[in-house]
Amino acid sequence: MSTSTFSRTPHGGPSRTGPSPAAGSPAPAGRRKRRRRSRPVLNAIAVLAALVWVFPVYWMVNTALVPTSELFTLTPRFVPFPTSFEHFSGVLRDEKFWSALRMSAIVALVVVVLAVLFGFLAAVAVSRFRFRGRGALIMLVILVQMLPAEALFISQFRMLDDWNLLSSVPGLSLLCLGGIVPFTVWLLRGFIDGVPVELEEAAMVDGCSRVGAFFRVTLPLLGPGLVTSSVFAFLHTWNEYNLALIVMTKTDHATLPLWLRSFSSETSATDWGGVMAGSTLIAVPVIALFLSVHSRMGSGLVAGAVKG
Repeated sequence: MSTSTFSRTPHGGPSRTGPSPAAGSPAPAGRRKRRRRSRPVLNAIAVLAALVWVFPVYWMVNTALVPTSELFTLTPRFVPFPTSFEHFSGVLRDEKFWSALRMSAIVALVVVVLAVLFGFLAAVAVSRFRFRGRGALIMLVILVQMLPAEALFISQFRMLDDWNLLSSVPGLSLLCLGGIVPFTVWLLRGFIDGVPVELEEAAMVDGCSRVGAFFRVTLPLLGPGLVTSSVFAFLHTWNEYNLALIVMTKTDHATLPLWLRSFSSETSATDWGGVMAGSTLIAVPVIALFLSVHSRMGSGLVAGAVKG
């Protein structure tokens, strides 16, 4: 039996109006039922994956709160009771920790500001302008990302040694910038390409200059891209170990990852409680930064362009 209905047109001929609502309703209803049945399974899988991901972080904090006398018991303690803060107090009393914290904070701040600035300007040039060698520049950015960092250690060390930049903030910042700026350019180029150029052209029709149209229309819509690139640059620099190991040859100019290595080897036996307490303190700024900007990272790129 056909599910289509016919109606009479003004000229007297039949007109097909499509399937009747009764015939089309069971399929969507069945799909909704299948979604409702599968939703608990998908939620359970998501919760399980989240627990697997968060367990190492939980175990790190748990170990940092367990007293030294209870660290090496055969029975694992999933709840740190009684709770002890002796490991955290030992880390906070260490002057080398505060020196390494200052060094890491300064390097991270310098790298984030310069990486976003240089990457943003280069991404604007690649995205909005057509010039000779543009394709070669884009390929060069990709090739730089493909080079293994270990292949450059010797040349980087000799370069900084000739420039007297070993064990210094400018030296480490320069090497970190070399590894982050190409990725920042590639990332921000995608964000800028996602903003329609017609928005700038409309602003130029209304009297804005080309530069004014970009900064008044396009730049406010690039917030998620700038935040994402800043977070990536901060994470890359804050957790950098290999470059810091090569550049920071003096023990009093160590960053936090280098300090953590020396902290765990100062005694014959590794102080796992101190290591976990130091790792927890190092992770606190990263977690705080992510919690403060995660909404910006997930927001739409051109959401403001479609608001009336």
